[in-house]
Amino acid sequence: MSELITVGANALQASVDTAGAQLMSLKKDGKEYLWQRDPKWWPRCAPVLFPIVGNIRNDEADSAQGKIRFGRHGLARNYEFEVTKKTDDLVTLSLSSTEDTRSKFPYDFRLDMTYAATDDALEQRFTVTNTGDVTLPFVVGGHPAFNVPAPGCEDEDFGDYALRFAEPWTYASPTINTTTGLIDYQTRFSLLEDSDTLPVSHRLFDVDTLIFEDVPQRTVSLVGPSGHGMQVDFEGFDYLGVWSAANDAPFIALEPWRGTATGTDEDDTFEHKRGMDFLEPGETAEYAFYMRPL
Repeated sequence: MSELITVGANALQASVDTAGAQLMSLKKDGKEYLWQRDPKWWPRCAPVLFPIVGNIRNDEADSAQGKIRFGRHGLARNYEFEVTKKTDDLVTLSLSSTEDTRSKFPYDFRLDMTYAATDDALEQRFTVTNTGDVTLPFVVGGHPAFNVPAPGCEDEDFGDYALRFAEPWTYASPTINTTTGLIDYQTRFSLLEDSDTLPVSHRLFDVDTLIFEDVPQRTVSLVGPSGHGMQVDFEGFDYLGVWSAANDAPFIALEPWRGTATGTDEDDTFEHKRGMDFLEPGETAEYAFYMRPL
């Protein structure tokens, strides 16, 4: 049975569910910044993405160890994690491969998710260990969604908000096939022209997810006229997904990714995907991003 674990430091407080190691609440000064799950739009709020981000073609792929079979965003979000460390300001939750996980993803692994609160930020850290005897291919990603408007700013509208980047840049996003979930990197649409600001609207997400590559300084802020909102710092993550659900959902997800869904130009070999990480037996890798309520 799942359990909700709360950690905090000064004005910052967070809660994490052992089911999927999903962040369930992120408050500053008692105000909730994280989307609180409404099935009308989206029944999740911050799933952990492992060992894939997005879709593989027809939910199947080949690998050196045999067939891989799972749906969007992999399998970690669907399993119960074990609490392996807990202090006032930190919790680590762990998932190890089992016979059931190997039936979908034929590799041995340990995934440790650590959430650590500081005065002004929550760190979400992925620690992946290859516990098997063959090379482990994988990617990780975050998927936290944040309330828009920000708490305490209910007089603001969704369309008053903008994504702000560290410096002006020009960028065109690849497109997503909304039927297959695959990414077309050859067909793109312009988002920024020598600008550090992208105004948001519900219609901006009619194309599904905006996919950013090589974001300047690996940081982005989602802010309204008051300056309140959320900053996400994601050094070590080469991709950023930005998404809101259909039917004018009152949230925006800021998603640091190590890799992406299968591209339309890619084959169906798992190891060939963009951004794939590899660990040799016994090796460990760590990746972290930070959520800063503004």
